[in-house]
Amino acid sequence: MSSEKNTTISNGVMLNAYPDSIGTNLSDTIKMLQKKDFKDVFSLFYVLPTFFNSDLDRGFSIIDYNINEELVSKDDLKALKELKIDLKFDIVLNHLSVASPQFKDILKNGEKSKYKDFFINWNSFWKNNGELNKDGIIIPKEEFLNKLFMRKSGLPILKVPFPDGTEQPYWNTFYQEINFEKVILDDLDALQNLSIIEKEEICITINEAIERKKDISILDFDEPLKTELLKIVNSKKTFLGQMDVNAKSNLVWNFYEETLAKVKSFGCSILRLDAFAYLHKEVGQSNFFNKPGTWTYLEKIKQIADKNNLTLLPEIHAEYGLHLHDEVAKEGYQIYDFFLPGLMIHTLEKGNNKAILNWAKEIIAKGYKTVNMLGCHDGIPVLDLKGKEVNGAYNKGLLEDSEIESIMNTIIERGGRVKNLYDPAGNKISYYQVNATFFSALGENDQKLLLARAIQLFMPGIPQVWYLDLFAGKNNYEAANKGGTGAHKEINRTALSSKDIEDGLKTDIVLNQLELMRLRNTLEAFNGKIIFNESPETEMRITWKLNNSFAELKANLKTYSFSVLYSDKGEKKSLIF
Repeated sequence: MSSEKNTTISNGVMLNAYPDSIGTNLSDTIKMLQKKDFKDVFSLFYVLPTFFNSDLDRGFSIIDYNINEELVSKDDLKALKELKIDLKFDIVLNHLSVASPQFKDILKNGEKSKYKDFFINWNSFWKNNGELNKDGIIIPKEEFLNKLFMRKSGLPILKVPFPDGTEQPYWNTFYQEINFEKVILDDLDALQNLSIIEKEEICITINEAIERKKDISILDFDEPLKTELLKIVNSKKTFLGQMDVNAKSNLVWNFYEETLAKVKSFGCSILRLDAFAYLHKEVGQSNFFNKPGTWTYLEKIKQIADKNNLTLLPEIHAEYGLHLHDEVAKEGYQIYDFFLPGLMIHTLEKGNNKAILNWAKEIIAKGYKTVNMLGCHDGIPVLDLKGKEVNGAYNKGLLEDSEIESIMNTIIERGGRVKNLYDPAGNKISYYQVNATFFSALGENDQKLLLARAIQLFMPGIPQVWYLDLFAGKNNYEAANKGGTGAHKEINRTALSSKDIEDGLKTDIVLNQLELMRLRNTLEAFNGKIIFNESPETEMRITWKLNNSFAELKANLKTYSFSVLYSDKGEKKSLIF
């Protein structure tokens, strides 16, 4: 399925941040990286997609793949190159913003738009395979509807206005945001049969509904007044949304060709394929990792990537028991180790190495090339740890359900927020992630965070480090409580000021992490062989060796104390924490 050419990510430590996670723009992050404390700490930098022009879901609703000049400059890219830091970007394969040039053309020209088939009209997709309801939306036949994988409550659609006055439903798997401006008296000028007092009462009723985010269409007004009022309210509607693209359109693949060439010109060497598993859609199939369609699309993207000398990193969240990670890895792709964060918390909370070592040994035995992490811009994955029934047989997870629930309960007790999955009727069917900083998830214990970092750095794979974890960031409840699309994720996205950086660099938890990361980023041993030494379940001993270089981690999972013994240019050294 995949072509023979296969490049791998260089074996260094990867920073992960938004362009404005440090200070106000990317140049402030670069100033941090230029400090002597950060010398030789990072080889890679995963810059999140507010690097590009975007509007929703903190960058993952792309308007276009041009540089966001409010946050990024070409001088920034030059400075990162001088620091010898390779760049990793996202391409959000499944969707584009309603504000993208392509979707704006549809809103302007409707059926006459050259991009008419660039996105997926829900009703056109399900034509002859469902029934039209009173709202003008086709409800797929039950056997089709039950196969859909829902990332939010209700049908995955956003109704948008066409120039002919109709509203058309478009496929919208992920986020949307609909807002209504408040109605004022002047808006009701055309309603000449109403007195000023009646108009004032109408404004109060409608605006209270808007404030409380109630459905305006169910307000108790008589016809034909209700129809006129709905027209007025909808004329003041604004909306954002991540609109699913139609990968059967040649225009979409032309767009991918242009995009991969563009990100390469910005210095990209690693390209994360966000939401790629949702791209292929077919009546009668799921909308998640359909086969063989997803493989066909992935191969087409890889051919474009190879032309641009880009390494692909497909992003996929699914139950371990589904074994999709194994299938992707067997095709020669790097994979994300989304299992490690939950396993790390389980390991440290239970003081037991069994589950995490079983996974580490599987990585080595199966030759997986992974990128791992503790925290990230998203939540702490928990669905990924589960088992799954496949073809009538149950494949075990990395943890038992009771153990996963224990992890979730622990993080929630420490202030975390749960993200769930839903069925087509809007009923919760499963948990998905828990949103928290990794430091808060560990009970805001410095020694536990430091040991978690050490274990991560000794695990197989490229260690990706969330900027806020490095500075022991705590849950930001104020940001999470503000509401709006994806607000729960803001609990773990607090921007750090220059003073925060300076203050952090005076603390042991930051300086000790930097020392460990510098060792991981520069020591030759980490390009060699990993050995899992025999140890009691309450301890961990991991050794890396290459030529005369070695590094050994010895950790006590009950006390969280650990040491690192290593050889640097023939001289043995040790770190004790």
